[in-house]
Parts: sequence; structure tokens; C-alpha cells
Amino acid sequence: MLLVESAQSVANRLEAVCWDDVADDWASPLKGLPVVKVKDKKGEPLTNSLLEAHRLNSAYIENSDWFDSFKAEIEYNEKAKRPIDMRGTVYPAVLKYDPNSLLHGFFLESIAGVIRSARALSGFIEAEGAGVASSGGVKNDRVDASGKAEGGGSKEGYGNVPFARDEFTAKKITAYFNLDLAQIRGFGLDAEAERLLITLALFKIRKFLGEGLRLRTACDLELVDIAVKKPKDGFPLPTPEDMDAELPGLIAAVTTRGLFANPAVTTVTWRPKGKTSAA
Repeated sequence: MLLVESAQSVANRLEAVCWDDVADDWASPLKGLPVVKVKDKKGEPLTNSLLEAHRLNSAYIENSDWFDSFKAEIEYNEKAKRPIDMRGTVYPAVLKYDPNSLLHGFFLESIAGVIRSARALSGFIEAEGAGVASSGGVKNDRVDASGKAEGGGSKEGYGNVPFARDEFTAKKITAYFNLDLAQIRGFGLDAEAERLLITLALFKIRKFLGEGLRLRTACDLELVDIAVKKPKDGFPLPTPEDMDAELPGLIAAVTTRGLFANPAVTTVTWRPKGKTSAA
């Protein structure tokens, strides 16, 4: 067996297919979902909570002018010795600014050290019957094969340089996904918000399997078969077309309920610690 993609890597790929880098916005039909965008002090865009490895707990967001107000919405009081109200304040606040974090998990360790939520959507890709395919080649120097006459050998990039390479083959490659419906229902959110999270998770899986399987240069996969084990064998997944049609209405419904930030895009300014401006 060989692990092709870890849970962390699959999470990143599921998020990547949701973002349009050119437009710097959600891919259709996800426009209108909340996200936190980060800019520098000059107003130039840096990153956002969807693409950051730690999402809302990204160092670029944590060290921003906005994070203290987010902390206040969670109603964390350092002096009060009481449990944090996850269902009452934390989950609604995360839904408000970055619902993606509810699916892929978060750990707001800089606020209290204990505010965390496991992945509701997870996945990994595994290869069965893996074997090594040894190959190799040579980088050719068309001017001077030895490299000695023109500049000092292979360290400087001259001459012919042979190399060996090991790649992997497999009899079978399987992508596994798990969507924890009990966890999503346990957030205690509005029914429309709950349905939106479930549909968004299924959209991510379908989108990744349809468009995101070029994992690296020599690993360009195609979907052969898809099977659902729970809630029962043969359970039909919604088609990509069905979800494309449903998601805008769900986003609008949750927005109307006032559960999302208004505007949906929260723009924050990163303020790096220990930096001073030159006189």
C-alpha cells in the first residue's frame, strides 16, 4: 500500500477547486459565501482564509486589525473560569465569517488554546499493489558535454548530467471521503445552514473528482467508479448539475437569515509583529 495523498493534502485540494484565482473570488456557483481576505498595509492582496493552511487561525489573519473583534464575538473572557460555548457563540461566528472552516476543521489556539473542531469532511487517496518503476536519463549540454571547457562542471550547470529516478505504479488507486453528518448536525445551526454545509461538502468532492485529479506532473488520474457506503450502499449522490442549481439558493437563504457577514467578504489588514517603518 502507498499513501498518495494525505488527509491534509486532500483538504487543500478540496478547497482549491472552490476558488477562482484569476477572479480572486469563489468559483461559480459559490459566490456569496463568506471568506476573510487579507491585504498588506499598502492595500495589496496577500491571501485568504480559504487558501490558508490554518484557515481562520492563519498567522496573517491572527495578526490583523480584525482578529480582536472576532475574539470578542466568540465572547471569550480570559478572566472568566467557565467552559466556552461552542454551539452558542463559536460555531455561529465561524459560520458567519468562514463556513469552510466548519467543514475542514479549525483550532483557534491563540484565543484560548482549546477552541477547536475536528474535520467534518475528510479524505485521503491510497494506492494498492504499489510497485517501483525505475527510470533515468541525462541532462544534455549541446555545447560541451564534459563541462570542463566552458565553466566548471555540473555544479555550475555545465556538461552532461545523468540522473536516476524512482516512480510508483499501482494496481488500484482509491480516493476515500468521509462526511460526518452527526458532527454537522451537532453544530446546532439553522436548518438552511446545515443543508448548505452538506451540499457544499458534496460539491467539493464532486468538483475534485471531476477537475482536480492532476495531482502532480506524472500523476494525472481519471474517475473510473464512485460508490457510497453510508448512509447505505448505493445511496445516490447528487449530480454536479443538481448542486450547481441548488447552491445559489441555499447561499441566498442563509444570507437572508442574517447568518453570514455583511458584506460576505471580510477584508483585514495584516500587521506583522516586530516590524517598524524606517524613518
